[in-house]
Amino acid sequence: MDQLAAVEIPEVVRRFLAGPHIGTLATVSPSGAPHQAAVWYRLDPDGRILVNSRDGRLWPANLRRDARCSLSVIDAADGYRWVGLECRVEAIVDDVETARDDIVALADRYGGAKPETIAAFRSQLRISFHLVVVRIHDHLGG
Repeated sequence: MDQLAAVEIPEVVRRFLAGPHIGTLATVSPSGAPHQAAVWYRLDPDGRILVNSRDGRLWPANLRRDARCSLSVIDAADGYRWVGLECRVEAIVDDVETARDDIVALADRYGGAKPETIAAFRSQLRISFHLVVVRIHDHLGG
């Protein structure tokens, strides 16, 4: 598979992605069928997208096998405003403690940083992925 180059994310898209919107991550299952999952994400200053999951779920297994994915992020206040990002995995964070720190930071970003939630996250096998954006579909109307 050709490695597509990362694209620069326009400022309007960066501002939108900075909001705590829920994303829908699409991966490729072993059969070739798409698999979708709702995810928390974070846009990092370097333009990479961080996503995190409990290890052992289908979508992380899919990303380990096939680095291609897409992330759709929809404005909950106006469903016609959305961004589609075609991505590829650039890095996998298998270090459990680092991945746990990532999910705790995401929980804080999304307002789910309750002590019992954090304790649960700290006890789980977690995995993080750093995605690079290779194509942007901007439907922000601006």
